[in-house]
Amino acid sequence: MDFRRSVLWVVFTMSMIFLYNAWLRYNGETDLFGTPPAHPAQVASAPTSAVPQATPGTPTLPASGAVATAPAQTTAAQPAAQLVSIRTDLMDVKISSRGGNLVYAKLLKYESRTEPGKNVVLFDDTTNNIYMAQSGLIGGDFPNHETEMTVLPGPRDMGDAKTLQVKLVSPDMGGIKLERTYTFTRDSYVVDVQNTITNTGSAAVAPQLYMQLVRDGNTPPGDESHFYHTYTGPAYYDNANKFQKFEFKDLKTNEAPKKADSGWAAMIQHYFVSAWVPQPYEGPRDLYTRKLGENLYAVGVIQPLAQIAPGKSLTTDAKLFVGPELESTLGALAPGLELVKDYGWVTILAKPIFWLLEMIHKVVQNWGWSIIVLTLLIKLAFFPLTAASYKSMARMKAVGPRINALREQYKGDQAKMNQAMVELYRKEKINPLGGCLPIVIQIPVFIALYWVLLSSVELRGAPWIFWIHDLSAKDPFYILPAVMTATSFLQVKLNPTPPDPMQARLMWIMPAAFSIMFFFFPAGLVLYWLTNNTTSIAQQWFINKKMGVGVLTDATAAK
Repeated sequence: MDFRRSVLWVVFTMSMIFLYNAWLRYNGETDLFGTPPAHPAQVASAPTSAVPQATPGTPTLPASGAVATAPAQTTAAQPAAQLVSIRTDLMDVKISSRGGNLVYAKLLKYESRTEPGKNVVLFDDTTNNIYMAQSGLIGGDFPNHETEMTVLPGPRDMGDAKTLQVKLVSPDMGGIKLERTYTFTRDSYVVDVQNTITNTGSAAVAPQLYMQLVRDGNTPPGDESHFYHTYTGPAYYDNANKFQKFEFKDLKTNEAPKKADSGWAAMIQHYFVSAWVPQPYEGPRDLYTRKLGENLYAVGVIQPLAQIAPGKSLTTDAKLFVGPELESTLGALAPGLELVKDYGWVTILAKPIFWLLEMIHKVVQNWGWSIIVLTLLIKLAFFPLTAASYKSMARMKAVGPRINALREQYKGDQAKMNQAMVELYRKEKINPLGGCLPIVIQIPVFIALYWVLLSSVELRGAPWIFWIHDLSAKDPFYILPAVMTATSFLQVKLNPTPPDPMQARLMWIMPAAFSIMFFFFPAGLVLYWLTNNTTSIAQQWFINKKMGVGVLTDATAAK
């Protein structure tokens, strides 16, 4: 039984390594052995996408029949856009006069991983990094995200004020004038975006408002790792189909939009997100994803507007979130928006675990100690199961010499040896699987905790003690993974030793191979695993000592 279990674990571990390696190569990333992808991604040569157009034959909206389609590149020469620099207490932002697009956002509370001393730049519009928020009108020759707009005078630094507004006005196009107002609020990553549409023509019009996020498909700098994968890409949500995310490689050029009666659109990356959240209203809207060009993609929302009579105006509001994936903030902004912090299939377990971690942090005020306390609480909750597991392993270790004697006695007769071992297990009330089943039951909980620690931006830049200044980065001196590796070997020492030399060697090789990954994992994850190992060792040692493992004789073992 021990041998089969060891072989199965080795086969499973190697299978997972090779499957993950194949997945990396399939997705065009450098594999575990350092082989680069055959076709590395190239940054799109054009920094802008074209305007969504009405396309005959595609599904239409009730308002005007216009839907966003794959954009055609703009070829007409345009004057250089004016960039308006805005500073709030949380962000440095740049708004372009071309289309009134938000083309730059630097997060002042978060330090860059690749450029020490600098901050994270989420939105940008350069040759190497394209990521921006765009909006405009469709359904006619109306102002869109490529229209040159006039920036109205006003303050550009929030200073001590609670809010800061930036206004832009479009020229008269197709009988419509558009005025857009960005409102930044202190201590908030939510930007209120108000569009006022005035009908300057002689006939009624019914435009549609589109809001989209455009970015390249490159992995954000500092998030590359061969040992864990984080998602980068578009997502949207509606009440009927809930949260849906998409891989860049699956996006198509002329994909039809999806009808919805609610929802929002977002671009997700590790720790950070941007999202367009339209104002609540009764009526349909379209959610869409697009491939705009070589390594350039979009996700957006199209909102139909009420008919506007000549000389009348209509105002519509939306919210644009640009910042960290803070669950409480996102959940309060829109239904389901907290799901951009994606825990996958363990969400049902991960959300309460993160809630508990937050509650602990409010008391201890240190994320490192919070991880330790949380791990101890989880171990305490599973104490009856783990105690049963360790008791089973202790009994197995106690009768180890007798099992070896049976193997030697019936060396040439496998059937009699198996029968004798079954009888021994029955007499000693030992279940050979008793040490495995309780552990298997706990696996989903620990996977959920793993994703909580990997996904939580709260740990980014959070110190623990001494040399650990960032729990989301790997240990700079590899002290935690080295200690964790030592604890893994100590756990093997406490387990029953297989009688076969090959089995015994496998039992030592497995923790060594598994521990290698932890030298590249974030320190918070290693701290959790080290705490788990340490408490497991203490519990197992106590049970072994209580049961007299190591000093039992055959007479006492039979009791």
